[in-house]
Amino acid sequence: MTAALLAGGSLAVLLAAGLPAQDPSEIADPPPDKIVIEVATVNGSGCPRGTAAVSVSDDNTAFTVTYSDYLAQAGGNSSPTAYRKNCQLSLKVYVPHGFTYAIASADYRGFASLERGAKGTEKASYYFQGSPDTGAKSHVFSGPVADNWQATDETEVTQLVWAPCGKQRNFNINTELRVDLGSSDRNKTSFMTMDSTDGDISTIYRVKWKECPREDPS
Repeated sequence: MTAALLAGGSLAVLLAAGLPAQDPSEIADPPPDKIVIEVATVNGSGCPRGTAAVSVSDDNTAFTVTYSDYLAQAGGNSSPTAYRKNCQLSLKVYVPHGFTYAIASADYRGFASLERGAKGTEKASYYFQGSPDTGAKSHVFSGPVADNWQATDETEVTQLVWAPCGKQRNFNINTELRVDLGSSDRNKTSFMTMDSTDGDISTIYRVKWKECPREDPS
């Protein structure tokens, strides 16, 4: 699946006050030109072909990934392999010359219906192609619950991983949903989705910008 989407505008403050001071090279406004995101590849049991879409916010500070068939379940008549679903997106992010970006935070949303004794886990990792630096976090939800869920991963300014300047490196997002029956009744189904019942966007990745070092003309 391949799709190109555009956005432009001004940058809002993404991280709360009280975090370490901003990098001197970090800019208050995004690049004046538009960014372009293309979905290079999408693979995984949680995102069959045609069920994941990417778009960029109008103010150039975030992009969203929306899923329409991301469901993990266990118990009842569920398939033995349905307890775990994952999706890996590889995105080509084109930014204006002289700028680079980092992912400052990510919001995940969905719906969980978990019987007492069962639990659901949402896990995400993200990294730039060819980089050894990988950010990974997980969130656990315990039953009984039947409601929308939300989880946020946030990275402090001093720990941001910036895309390499002057090089095209795909940005990879690997997400996972897992349902464990635990001590719950095996005859009852527990499930977890990466989309919400009220139609809200399922995942938002917020972006920070800074200028690349200027090349020495000599």
